[in-house]
This record gives sequence, C-alpha cells and structure tokens, in this order.
Amino acid sequence: MRINLTVDGVKYTDEVEPRTLLVQHLRDRLGKVGTVIGCDTSNCGACTVLLNGHSVKSCSVLAVQADGAEITTVEGLATNGTLHPVQEAFRDNHALQCGFCTPGMIMATIDLLADNPNPDEHDVREGLEGNLCRCTGYQNIVRAALDAAKRMEATDATAGGGR
Repeated sequence: MRINLTVDGVKYTDEVEPRTLLVQHLRDRLGKVGTVIGCDTSNCGACTVLLNGHSVKSCSVLAVQADGAEITTVEGLATNGTLHPVQEAFRDNHALQCGFCTPGMIMATIDLLADNPNPDEHDVREGLEGNLCRCTGYQNIVRAALDAAKRMEATDATAGGGR
C-alpha cells in the first residue's frame, strides 16, 4: 500500500506491506533509530512518538494507519542544534541511566505537558505510567518533567504566549 507521512517536518511517500508496524517503518525505512523497539507488545513505551501531536506507542500502530499523519520522533525535537526544553531537562536532571527508555519518556512527557502545562508530581507519575524504565527508579524522570514544565512556561512567557 502507498502511504504519505510527514516525519519530523519531511514528507515521505512509500510503499509498505499492510502489516508493517509504524516503528518498523520509522526505523528500517526512514532511519529514525531513536524510536526504540523495546517489547513489541506496547507495554514499555520505548517506541513512543507523537502522531498528530499525541503520544502513541508506535509498535501498536500500523504504518498504513498513520497515512496522512504528521509524526514527530525524538530526532525531530531539536531546532538548529538547540535541544527541546524537555530534552534539556532530562539531560540536566540526569533522568536516564542506560538511555533505552529515554526517547519514549521524552515524547510522552511532551504530550503530558501539552495537556497539562503545570503538573504536580502525581500528575507526572500518572501521565508517564505507560512508559517503563528498568534503571532509574523514576525520581529523576519525574524531576525532569517538572523542570521541563517550568522551562516551557518560561519560554512561552518570553515569547509573549505566557499562560
């Protein structure tokens, strides 16, 4: 089947097998290897991407289901070499150890903050509960998400779009 996708701002038209998972298409065909295959059962969230602005586990979406969609991967977050505020917060708060879950956690955090720009710790823990980390104990991930909310609020305020 022929599909059209916009991935990280670039338009692609490809022929895919109807059974191809979005994660496979992103990694194998488009080279978006930051989208990690963790479990293939949608349990871990390592493959989380934004599909039309909302986080999805790309191992549970067929590429043909994403036809016409706009997809953002972790590779598409930085602008002109400047990390996205969520990426900066994860780096600065040491919200990773092995780094395997980090792309999915970052993408889920971006969606969480889009829905709730001023979360508390409980909101963050609840919002990220579908993404698993086997290394960190989550403390620094929660801290990073809260820090990212502050950074994004400050960025919005300086851009004239304060909340």
